[in-house]
Parts: sequence; structure tokens; C-alpha cells
Amino acid sequence: MPDQETPHPDSPGPGARALAWRAAAAVLDPSPTAMRRLALAGVISTAVIIATGAAVRLSESGLGCPDWPECTRSSLVAAHSAGDPMFHTWIEFGNRLVTVAITLIAVAVFVAAWRFHPGGRRRRDLVWLAAAQPAGIVAQALLGGIVVLTKLNPAMVALHFLASITVLAAAVALHVRCTEGRAPARSLVRADLRLLAYAVLASVALMLAAGTVVTGTGPLAGAGAVPRFHLPLVGATQFHADIGWLLGGLTVALAVGLQLTHAPAPAVRFGWALLAMIGLQGVIGYTQYFTGLPAGLVWVHVCGSTLIWVLALRLVFALRDRGGLTTETGQPGAPAAAEPAAAH
Repeated sequence: MPDQETPHPDSPGPGARALAWRAAAAVLDPSPTAMRRLALAGVISTAVIIATGAAVRLSESGLGCPDWPECTRSSLVAAHSAGDPMFHTWIEFGNRLVTVAITLIAVAVFVAAWRFHPGGRRRRDLVWLAAAQPAGIVAQALLGGIVVLTKLNPAMVALHFLASITVLAAAVALHVRCTEGRAPARSLVRADLRLLAYAVLASVALMLAAGTVVTGTGPLAGAGAVPRFHLPLVGATQFHADIGWLLGGLTVALAVGLQLTHAPAPAVRFGWALLAMIGLQGVIGYTQYFTGLPAGLVWVHVCGSTLIWVLALRLVFALRDRGGLTTETGQPGAPAAAEPAAAH
């Protein structure tokens, strides 16, 4: 009787092979659930790179790797460079490694969107939204290189952050759209509330842009002596705060309006969640200003801004309905949201 083959101790077991097979199937032949989960992974990974990028700047590690695409002129990986502690180099190099991992997720999301055929048809809208993620990461890598080579020019740092926010918007849109049909959008709320939601979203975008100006003016430059905007910090901060007050007022009106007009439950929940987050963000913002801008608190503020952006986007999407995904028989699925109240 021949000896049974003994598996190599370092070879993957059947559990690992089954997990790898399921992961490959989720990308190459995604179900609606798999597509939704992959799209969510794209949202989370994009938010993570924003958070890690902020950590690089706030730890003064922006020039920890002073060259690009190499870390230093003589090394692709983290290596000592004159004038900067090694831990700064490892922080910046770690952020570059995170970018590599996120790139793999973005490519997987794009491939899944390309292979996703609900009802037997490819969804071109999903493909374009998914393509924005790997394309955005490539653009971000180039912008990141320019940021390093220009020694953290504040205008380029601001553009780098705003590009990340744009990619995040595309990721959120993909996550929402992959659960919807392709029917024309049907409003679930009154026209004035829909316009108010757009005003809230525009105010969030303006607040994020103003925040980059405050960052480029203030002391948290990302490294030692690097260029700054020649603006009064008090004035830039006050302008940013004024936008925050405007945003808070608009969001109060929107949340109350959605509640009183019996808007769909998801829209109401997003409205109150956004208002709560804006209130918390205001408390953090004033606290960090009056305590001398501690880096840890500023990092929390950046993460809060990212969450507010996601909530504002989700709120706008929750105010309309495109129906459910098309079934395999070609029939439209169930509506993705409740019917609007006819009385309104």
C-alpha cells in the first residue's frame, strides 16, 4: 500500500485554501453582498489613509522619507537620513506601506465592479465609481511625491488632502449605488429639504477646504522649518469656525425638517447623527484652539472631519430612491427605500 503523502508543514491548510478561494470568488464573481462588502472596504481603507496621512504630518514625520519614490536617495525602504530621527522615517515609510495595502483593496474593488453583473448586465456606473479609487491612489502617490519634493509646500499638502476627500466621496457613492437599481432618482422628501441637504454638503466641503488653510497657516507644519501660508492664524481659524457655525445651523434645520415631515427613517437617522457629530467636532475644535493645538487632539479633529464628510454624503443619498438591484430574471428588485409620504 503506497504511503500517503504527508503535507509540508509550511503548506497552507485546507482552511486557508478555502478562505483564499472564497476571497477570490468574491472578487471575480461577486454576489450583491460581496460587492457591498468590498465597496465598504474601499470606504474604510480610504478613510484610514486620510487618518494615517494626518498622523504623519502631526508627528512631524512629513520629511521622514525625504525622497520619492525611494525613501532616501540611497534606499527604497526606511533608512537613516541626515537631520531627522529614525522614528520619523519609520512613520512616513509605514504610511507608504499602508498605501500599498490600500492600493490592493482599490484594485480588488475595481475588478469586482467590472465582474459584477446583476441581472446579467455590467453596471457601468459602478465601474466608473470603482475606477476612481485606484486612479485616485495613483494621483495621490504623485501628489505625495510633489509634497515631499517641495518640502511640504502648504498648497500641495492641502491639494493632497482634498484629493483624498474626493476619492472618499467616490467610494461612498459606490457603496450606496451597488445596492440600488438604475431607475431615475425619485425624491423621498420635499424639494426644500433636498436643497437644504445640498447646502449642508457644500458647507462641509467648504469647511474641509478652509481647514486646509488653517493647517497651512498654523504651527503643525509636518516637519521643521517648512513653508507656511502668510496669513493671520486667528483670522483663518475664525473663518473656519464661522463656516462651522453656518454648517451647524443648516444641519439643525435639516434634521428637524426631516423629523417633522416624517422623512424615511435612514434619512432621519443620518440627519441627527450628522448634527451630533458636528456638535462634537465644534467642541473638539474650540478645545484644541484654546489649549495650544495639541497634535493628538488635532488628529482627532481631522478624523472627525472625515466622518462628517461621509455622513453628509450618506444623508444626501438617503433622500432619494433608485429602486433595488435587478434580479437574475431581469425583473427589478424591491425599492431600496420607503415610499415618500404623500401628504408632503
